[in-house]
Amino acid sequence: MRKKINIIIFLSIFLNFMVFAQENVFTVYKIDNDIITNIDIENESRYLIVLNDQLENLDSKKILELAETSLIKEIIKKNDLLKYYKLNQEDPYVDKLMKDFYTELKLKDESEFKEFLKNYNLTISKIKQKIEIETLWNQMIFERYNKQVNINIEDLKKRIDQNKNKSKEFFMLSEIYFEDNIDQPLDEKIKIIHGSILEIGFKNTANIYSLSDSANSGGDIGWINKENLSPIIKNAISKTKIGDYSETIQVGNGYIIFKVENIKNEIVEIDKKQLLNELIKFETNRQLEQFSKVYYNKLKINVNISEL
Repeated sequence: MRKKINIIIFLSIFLNFMVFAQENVFTVYKIDNDIITNIDIENESRYLIVLNDQLENLDSKKILELAETSLIKEIIKKNDLLKYYKLNQEDPYVDKLMKDFYTELKLKDESEFKEFLKNYNLTISKIKQKIEIETLWNQMIFERYNKQVNINIEDLKKRIDQNKNKSKEFFMLSEIYFEDNIDQPLDEKIKIIHGSILEIGFKNTANIYSLSDSANSGGDIGWINKENLSPIIKNAISKTKIGDYSETIQVGNGYIIFKVENIKNEIVEIDKKQLLNELIKFETNRQLEQFSKVYYNKLKINVNISEL
């Protein structure tokens, strides 16, 4: 309830702007044959606030910048997907994700969700399309790169054999994923990110700096079984207290900072087969996310983005 009330209060600061903007619609970006208007950006900013209510703490200009970036990414993904898929199709999995979406907001059903979205000039069909684009994008990445995923099964089995404890430890994590940039020394970038975390919080910093798909939701990746993590990540997370963030961890060509939101323990019988399947799935998703970033960056290079 606090989240819903706070978001509604925060969004009231846009009221005067929107009255003006609705009478003065103008194009801000042209992306090949698509355009992004000031109204599109304003609506996207509302969507991002629904995903991460801590954006309330940022000034409106920064939120609009995040909305611009988010919309550009969505349009690039959508246009590529349209080469291979039809949008606006019935999909039980998309419906499930929609239900998960409004359940997370503590809303009872789709009808209540519809009324809730009216406060942000958003519609269920618009939210569903966003979820559909991300779902199809993940499906396409899987179809393209699944055969390139390389998993050392024997290494995973060794990790399982080393785990003799019947207590499973789970971490609720948020992440900031970033990459090295030749235009900016890595130490300087890490220093900037740390400063941003102290100034505006981890979730808002994830919105601004993270390159992961979790960025729009403030870096939230949910509950993760400790045993699904690689040794280097497990070691860093284990040294991090609830509410704190980890040291910077190099993962492939990028770097991750994790925040430990919560920790829980469960006493269970170790099912080695099930745990192996979980590890394989976790590692597969991690590698596919890397392929997703690379593929998107290639697309973006060949897209004509004009700021008007």
